[in-house]
Amino acid sequence: MIVRIDLERDADAFGYRVSYDAEELYADGELPSIVECLIAAVEGMPPEALAAELWLGGDVSGTYPLQVIGMNVDQVAQHAQNTTAMIDELMPDR
Repeated sequence: MIVRIDLERDADAFGYRVSYDAEELYADGELPSIVECLIAAVEGMPPEALAAELWLGGDVSGTYPLQVIGMNVDQVAQHAQNTTAMIDELMPDR
């Protein structure tokens, strides 16, 4: 099972939504950082989840095995932010 993690920024806080096959499994908001969102999202994963497709602000940054997210959460969060920033720079009018 590969789930989807959608991360969103809302003013000074972040939120996440975990879904599978377009059905929301769980979500949370008002967290202080993307890293905190990823930690919370991975901690709540069902046992059959093996990987997660990561989206930030509507942009996909990659699909990662859950172990990779857990062991490299800071780098995965930074990669998502860098990917979204690069897309924003290339497509400012979207």
